[in-house]
Amino acid sequence: MAQRGEGQLRIIGGTHRSRVIEFDPKSGVRPTPDRVRQTLFDWLTPVINGTQCLDLFAGSGALGLEAISRGAAKVTFIETAKRQTELIRANLQKLRAELQADLMANDALTFLEQTSLRFDIVFLDPPFDKPLLAPALEKLTPHLAPINRVYLEWREGMKPMLPAGYEWLREKQAGLVGFGLAQFVRTP
Repeated sequence: MAQRGEGQLRIIGGTHRSRVIEFDPKSGVRPTPDRVRQTLFDWLTPVINGTQCLDLFAGSGALGLEAISRGAAKVTFIETAKRQTELIRANLQKLRAELQADLMANDALTFLEQTSLRFDIVFLDPPFDKPLLAPALEKLTPHLAPINRVYLEWREGMKPMLPAGYEWLREKQAGLVGFGLAQFVRTP
């Protein structure tokens, strides 16, 4: 297999398996490592087909593109950086997946305050140097479908506290990255 260049990563499963996508490494984007994505999508395999997904801090778009490849009906990508937004759009075109995606250049928390959409699966992988997981989880709650999964990624040793109503389903460590899958359970 050919070596990937800087600013490239592979989709690891599904209909677009082994396709290379581009991202801007100079922007500080930290794509989710391959083995973490593999574990995450192994966890999501039973529930991902036909879902509405949100890649809230899209960055490279790797999580949302992987979700499309693995059967998600629609992925909404939210990203503030213009260059990353352009690259996600180009990757969607390359994969001929434009109809399976909505791409918005917007601040993640502002998007959650303004949207009325609801999602089955949400990917929360904000920049490690910004305290965004807790406020994103709080604002996300009304936008979760009754059966939902929320993926969180954090720097080693910085596991977030889940707000009331959320519970951990799975969690793991890979190198310097902690990650887990949670759900929000609505009480009657």
